[in-house]
Amino acid sequence: MNDRVINDRAHLLSRDHLAALTPAFDILPYAEAQIHRCLAVQEEGGLLLIADPESAAHLIPWADAYLGRPFTLAFAAAADIAAVLADYGEGMLAMDALAPAAAPDEAAGDEGIESLSLDSIHSQSSAIVRLTNSTLYDAYKAGASDIHLESSGEGLRVKYRLDGVLSPIAEPAGVQTAEQVISRIKVMAELDISERRVPQDGRFKVRINQREVDFRVSVMPSIHGEDAVLRILDKSALTDQMSSLTLDALGFRPEMMRQVRRLAREPYGMFLVTGPTGSGKTTTLYAVLSEVNTGRDKIITIEDPVEYQLPDVLQIPVNEKKGLTFAKGLRSILRHDPDKILVGEIRDAETAQIAIQSALTGHLVFSTVHANNAFDVISRFRHMAVAPQSFVSAINGILAQRLVRLNCPQCTVPAHPDAALIADSGLTESDVAGFDFRQGSGCPHCRGSGYKGRRAVVELLRLDDDMRELIVAEAPLRQLREEAERSGMRDIRAAALDLVRDGLSTLEEINRVTFVA
Repeated sequence: MNDRVINDRAHLLSRDHLAALTPAFDILPYAEAQIHRCLAVQEEGGLLLIADPESAAHLIPWADAYLGRPFTLAFAAAADIAAVLADYGEGMLAMDALAPAAAPDEAAGDEGIESLSLDSIHSQSSAIVRLTNSTLYDAYKAGASDIHLESSGEGLRVKYRLDGVLSPIAEPAGVQTAEQVISRIKVMAELDISERRVPQDGRFKVRINQREVDFRVSVMPSIHGEDAVLRILDKSALTDQMSSLTLDALGFRPEMMRQVRRLAREPYGMFLVTGPTGSGKTTTLYAVLSEVNTGRDKIITIEDPVEYQLPDVLQIPVNEKKGLTFAKGLRSILRHDPDKILVGEIRDAETAQIAIQSALTGHLVFSTVHANNAFDVISRFRHMAVAPQSFVSAINGILAQRLVRLNCPQCTVPAHPDAALIADSGLTESDVAGFDFRQGSGCPHCRGSGYKGRRAVVELLRLDDDMRELIVAEAPLRQLREEAERSGMRDIRAAALDLVRDGLSTLEEINRVTFVA
């Protein structure tokens, strides 16, 4: 922890005193200052951090880690800090709002990729460029997976998706501000800024902290103008993590790891991972693939996009504009002498048929399917006109998963839920006897949410001969579930309850992501 002193101004700084200071948003970005309700000011004697006395105890550990430098702590009323931030925010947006955006390559590196840093953001003359770039930078530093820019009748709403949940960050005022920020994003993604009536998709790349970060952009028309969603993909960080990306690192329980590893080492067939968007399907598949990548097999992947970079693996990005679809790419892969194939997603009948045939002709195929649970995958393949006999012959197992937020380790405290929540969770007091109920109280480390990080909860459907016969006979879902349970399958809800029992998550969280039995 950095050394610091408490400022000798024993009284609270007044609002007028605060207004006379110049916040150092190059050191503590505006969005972070707004979230944590504090101000950083660079004075001759060093860095001054101004905070509400009641939040200082929680703020100091976060500020030590975030600022990474010594600072002096001073105090002011929370309402006064909020007022100064609001005034400064309005001024920041109003100042030079109509100035032309800087060229995308103004701060570009050797490859024409724009570099974002606190210095480059602070030096921007255009408020719109500064607002856009600081949002990208802050979201990356906060560990967000997505940025949502929503136009409203009053201006722009900025939200980050943190640990799978949207968190409001800021609401810059002004309809013109919203239009110009969206236009700036469209320029960066090389989209048509004059077209506002149809959806557009694109992508761009920036360099942050010497890392190349990809942003996938989706722009959608709305009644108030346009909304944009940016998916953040830090390929360099993901590639660095691959050396330690295993089923153990993902938090899989020992018995589940044993079963998944057995399916991943079968000589041929298909192993599917299913779940909604953002449930960690690709991460799980790559953890499996990294464990079986011994260098003795030819492994080829086709993905949209390639999110991880693996050594000794041929990875092919889908390019539908050039005609390279999953189906066409998969046909070509089969002529390239593969042993193991990863198909990023099975989303149509043609890809499904080719993947099934690949599994039936001696290849081990890994893929993902969008479905709610393991049994819904069977219905999806039926709807794609795949013959049940072919499907059951090819499939070795189906893993369904969700991501559950974990209690923040910095602020978790014992917290027994009330009787109403237990009942709404489909449980009784006797069912939860022995549970170590805990819950995060909220702190700067978790941005006040009480949660930090996520873990996968899964269910695994293995297809033995009895299950295959029931699927071919189109047995009802209840009968399929009974057979799966007889074979030892535990559903996602049971896996989620294990996290609550161990004090790692809460009933509210597992009720959010899994069905109450």
